[in-house]
Amino acid sequence: MKLIIDIGNTRTKIAFYKNNKLLYIEQTEKLSKSHILQLINKFPQTDSAILSAVKDYSPEVKKSLKKNIKNFIEIGADTAIPLINLYQSSKTLGYDRISSAIGAETLFPGHNLLVIDAGTAITYDIVTSQKEYLGGSISPGILMRYKALHYFTGRLPLVNPAEQIEIPGKDTESSIRAGVQFGTIFEMKEMICHYKKRFANLKVLLTGGDAGFFKKNLKKSIVVNANLNLMGLKRILEYNELSLL
Repeated sequence: MKLIIDIGNTRTKIAFYKNNKLLYIEQTEKLSKSHILQLINKFPQTDSAILSAVKDYSPEVKKSLKKNIKNFIEIGADTAIPLINLYQSSKTLGYDRISSAIGAETLFPGHNLLVIDAGTAITYDIVTSQKEYLGGSISPGILMRYKALHYFTGRLPLVNPAEQIEIPGKDTESSIRAGVQFGTIFEMKEMICHYKKRFANLKVLLTGGDAGFFKKNLKKSIVVNANLNLMGLKRILEYNELSLL
């Protein structure tokens, strides 16, 4: 049994896999040593684990995993991955980006892939049919755009996202929503169009906390999978376990 931990900017995902079956998944805002021990006791057959973190976390969590899990990996810049990494600054590459890319390639091997992760930031990443990770782009996520308009202007209010938006906006709040949410949709559509012109038979995958909102406003051919990063981390774990045999 395998334990997968993904510490993101906003929340932490924890999952347990047995073979290729997802047995358990949860999200939490803060990960603690006691929480980890409770989960390990709940799944005592866990013999390997991988942790990915894009921000600092309690060192007690790492100590507990090392002590209680036979094979533990904390993903880093030197961790072996099952892709050819052509990113020029690989040491600064976000682990969430590469794990989602690997998760997408696991689902659709042999395809050109555009992986969009719509979370705190929105990332666009390209994987070729030859298993080459090329990189991509990073832009602010929806909440970040709302906060930026409020914090960097004198009078614009802090507006919450909405499921239903209209354009043109009829007042300040609806105008902000139109600019932020429609603007992000237009960005995403144009990015997809750009890459489809460059890569033949491009398959587009969408993940992240705001994937549900974008799914409603993009073409049905786009594949939505909330667990791409977990799938990618699981594959990285298995890839590194094979190298130890």
